[in-house]
Amino acid sequence: MLEQDAYRPCPACGSDGATPVAAYSPDPWSVVTCTPCQFVYLRNPPAYEALEEDFAWEKTYEAKKTASKGSTPFSPLARKLRGHLGMYRDKTQQFRKWFNDGAVLDIGCGWGQRIQPPMTPHGIELSVAMHRHADGWMRQHGGYCLHGPGADAIWDFPEAHFDGVVMFSYLEHETAVMQVLKGAHRALKPTGAVFIRVPNYASLNRRVIGPKWCGFRYPDHVNYFTLQSLRDVAARAGFTTHLVNKFSLPVDDNITVLLRKTNT
Repeated sequence: MLEQDAYRPCPACGSDGATPVAAYSPDPWSVVTCTPCQFVYLRNPPAYEALEEDFAWEKTYEAKKTASKGSTPFSPLARKLRGHLGMYRDKTQQFRKWFNDGAVLDIGCGWGQRIQPPMTPHGIELSVAMHRHADGWMRQHGGYCLHGPGADAIWDFPEAHFDGVVMFSYLEHETAVMQVLKGAHRALKPTGAVFIRVPNYASLNRRVIGPKWCGFRYPDHVNYFTLQSLRDVAARAGFTTHLVNKFSLPVDDNITVLLRKTNT
């Protein structure tokens, strides 16, 4: 695993060439832009072991929420627009439609109740406390949850097993972006889909307020996607990208997409 002070190559294209983004790099963290592909990422993320406990999501989320004192300038507008368009955080009905009420894998599943019956929930969770809770709940509903890094654990599931894979506020945390996307491609049925929601680095909020943007959370946010960079990495893994929040995207702090296998 990566040590906290280790430099990693670009998670999208593998290049070592990068330009520091000093404004978004509070000591000791180094945010950079990849020279060849322009992907923005944290170059020296902590080891997975630290993310299990010291930087677990449930801890860093609350710390960021307290420090930011609520919404940033365009967030209320984005929420209002999403509400008018029927685009809510609870995606159960959309998941049921997209995934045909089948077996669904939630990577970075948290407490484990995002995938509701009649879908069969499966999960992967790095946080020790959250995994324990999620596994118990999923087993009651016909599935189970694996503990560990998503990019490793996804390869333990059978090939072409899932009707859907969910990465809800997950991919920004994953150091091995291509490994987990290729693993999802392998584990997905030909007719399946991958749902992804990540912070929108191209949002107006980030452009206006810079370092105070809600999408920056050190050090567990290790990738900063635009729609173009998300499309690029998805294509490298064998997917086509379909934008879900197309109307609210310019003022939305998040990008929401559905990936389909290119060869289907």
